[in-house]
Amino acid sequence: MFENLNWWEIGALLMLALLIFGERLPKVIGDGLRMLRGLRAMAQNATSDLNRELGTDLQLQDLHPKAFIRKHLISEEDEAAIRKPLQGLFEDVKQDLNGVKTDLTEVAAAADIKNTNSTASDKPATAVAPRQKFDLDAT
Repeated sequence: MFENLNWWEIGALLMLALLIFGERLPKVIGDGLRMLRGLRAMAQNATSDLNRELGTDLQLQDLHPKAFIRKHLISEEDEAAIRKPLQGLFEDVKQDLNGVKTDLTEVAAAADIKNTNSTASDKPATAVAPRQKFDLDAT
């Protein structure tokens, strides 16, 4: 939750909270935690009510429509039969994209101006034609 905040920023936020709420800070924290526990209990009650009504063992993640259909309407054999042709198509597309990537890498290496200029300066001056400079961002 706070992975992009360092310790100084967290400390500054705590000091700001202390300045804003003052002596009421412990009460505000307690109210926030109480509300969080209430929301968690409501979610657990809702899932248990659904389990009781549907007669299955549902988890909160199972309520996503794709997961619900996969778990309750399609058997594992049917899912494997559906995935088999799609997996073949995926592998074909993956191979084609890898081929395109290697082609683009070769073209980028051939069009690299820095390498071309350094190799051009290694050749004798009579063999090198004047190069026209292009703005790569404009093209």
